[in-house]
Amino acid sequence: MEAGRFVFLNHAGTLNRDGWDGPGQEKLWRYNQHYFDDLNAMEAASRLDWHRELVTHWIEQNPPALGTGWEPYPTSLRIVNWIKWSLHNEVSDRVFLESLATQVRWLARRLETHLLGNHLFVNAKALVFAGAYFSGDEAASWRRVGFDVLRREIPEQILQDGGQFERSPMYHALAFEDMLDLYNLRQCFDPEEAWPESAGCDLGQQTLTHMWAWLHTMSHPNGELALFNDTAEDIAPAVKELDAYAQRLGLAPTPVPRATHLKASGYIRLQEGAATVLFDVAPVGPDYLPAHAHADTLSLELSLGLTRVIVNSGTSVYAEGPERSRQRSTAAHSTVVIDGQDSSEVWGSFRVARRAYPQGVRLKLEREEQYASARHDGYSRLSGQCVHARSLTLQRNGLLIEDAIEGNFERAQSRFHFHPGVAVEIDADGQRGTCRLPDGSVVTWHAEGNRKAQVEASTWHPAFGITIPNSCLALDWGTRRCAFQLHWNDATAE
Repeated sequence: MEAGRFVFLNHAGTLNRDGWDGPGQEKLWRYNQHYFDDLNAMEAASRLDWHRELVTHWIEQNPPALGTGWEPYPTSLRIVNWIKWSLHNEVSDRVFLESLATQVRWLARRLETHLLGNHLFVNAKALVFAGAYFSGDEAASWRRVGFDVLRREIPEQILQDGGQFERSPMYHALAFEDMLDLYNLRQCFDPEEAWPESAGCDLGQQTLTHMWAWLHTMSHPNGELALFNDTAEDIAPAVKELDAYAQRLGLAPTPVPRATHLKASGYIRLQEGAATVLFDVAPVGPDYLPAHAHADTLSLELSLGLTRVIVNSGTSVYAEGPERSRQRSTAAHSTVVIDGQDSSEVWGSFRVARRAYPQGVRLKLEREEQYASARHDGYSRLSGQCVHARSLTLQRNGLLIEDAIEGNFERAQSRFHFHPGVAVEIDADGQRGTCRLPDGSVVTWHAEGNRKAQVEASTWHPAFGITIPNSCLALDWGTRRCAFQLHWNDATAE
């Protein structure tokens, strides 16, 4: 690492070559450049001189109101990062403080009420932080506006089961960090100095505990996030880092039960023996904000022990284009595609038209078996008015996935994407085969109701800018029902 060199979204750039703005880098990369996350990253103290130079350079090269860096979202994140860095390193020179105050004044007049969601949330968080950092009537007005927004948005954006309302594990992790930061800030002030502006704003331990439990419910045993909707690693802090932060604040974790239905969010987690299944029975997001939705209804992911087995394809790009569309498509997820269509009509970079709504969600827990089922109407817009139903039966040594379609269709295909470390093979009869895990152990599979099975070359995207070849097992249906069964022994799942 060297001063003036950036690596964002697994793509490198330099200040000398790329500057602070311009077409040389994509929009999301530019956003990350203006966040200044590295000011408070691991071992940031060793880069203090670089950081001082970088902050000074930013102030000189980014005059007020000009360029990407002054858009409200990166401005909000930068304000909080600069404040944390200033407090930790006692940075208080006049030029820095004047620039910081100017940024807050600019933001206060440009809250992203047209976008809502996480954008508006971080706008409000930045105003609260700035209102705590500075003093006087103007700072109090920033706090008041920030808390007014949070008072409305926390109950809107944090669902009763603790999940962030866009149904993305990545955006949930970011929201959890935001809430921990606000809770941390609030704890720094004595009750006698309580801000009247914060009255009625839910920053309590119960909300944070629910959010923490949701994060663990939607994570695999190896600590990686489930790839539903727009989710990628290395954007939010890792689960173990958020765990450590919550523990430093005196919060206590809630154990994840053997079977969980996050009813408000719409996800189910099943655990039996060493197997963990995560099942999407959720709406694509709030109806008015489906920006980060994928057409992934009734998709699933499977882990055996710490090994990822069945996956969704993930997210590596936000820029509009064929790859963004493909990664959001139903075919890129471990679920059923009917007549080559998406279960929800995703389009553009962040748009959804007609979308799937799950129905009839059931969860049943028995002594040695767990059962979950649901259906969705996303394909009812097609001429055949199809409804897709899926049930999962998880036992200690196997998983049965049963799919059925009501209505008329020409072609249906079950698609199961496997982790890049898993080698998938088909036996000569085309009805069964094996999945060889990275440690050499074998999971067998058997399909019923399919007329053709094939292994397709695909790609997996666990992080932005990352593309890894993997395999997708595609089962073309021969009837209205198709069953897919996996079986493993205890040694496989260790």
